[in-house]
Amino acid sequence: MLAFTLPARAELWGYVDAAGMAHFAPRQLDARYKPVLGGVGMQRVRGKTDAGLALLNWLDIAPEVKAVQPWLREAALKHGVDADLLKAIIAVESGYQRNAVSPRGATGLMQITPETASRYATPADAARLIEPRINIHTGARMLADLMRRFGRIDAALAAWNAGEGAVRRAGNRVPDIDETQAHVQLVLELYWALLQQSQPARAQHLTLHP
Repeated sequence: MLAFTLPARAELWGYVDAAGMAHFAPRQLDARYKPVLGGVGMQRVRGKTDAGLALLNWLDIAPEVKAVQPWLREAALKHGVDADLLKAIIAVESGYQRNAVSPRGATGLMQITPETASRYATPADAARLIEPRINIHTGARMLADLMRRFGRIDAALAAWNAGEGAVRRAGNRVPDIDETQAHVQLVLELYWALLQQSQPARAQHLTLHP
């Protein structure tokens, strides 16, 4: 059974900017960031703020998100991963900006690197990673592979961020790398929040503690 753990005081903060793009962080980076949720367990559901609900609703109603929902469902079904997890990864990686390209060449919604593309996409698809459907399927294929390899969602997300070698050196756990720990925490918090809306019964049965 796949499992993950969250820090006891994990939080999720965010805001939607003037251009309609959502930004999320594991802590309050500045005054624009409002609490989406905080604490662990049912306390988090009761403690949602209006701003937090607005941010989660953005992930249902924003045109950028709605446009790719069919491909999220398609990729989730084909590759055996949770659509809400894909949704959370995209929100953190690119904020649903389909044309996003990082300084390191990571491309598109799921910020697929050239190395990842060479491993999980055909040569033809690797040349078209900016296209949302191809990008999502490539990312979903990678995520499914990492979850099979490590058997834990948190370890798979850490491998996504820091590489498989870093996770293996950490004993198949999240390595002690600040950026990676923050990334994993943020994706898991957002994933849990999305599940609370779409699949509340399932959310309560996920393993949140060691």
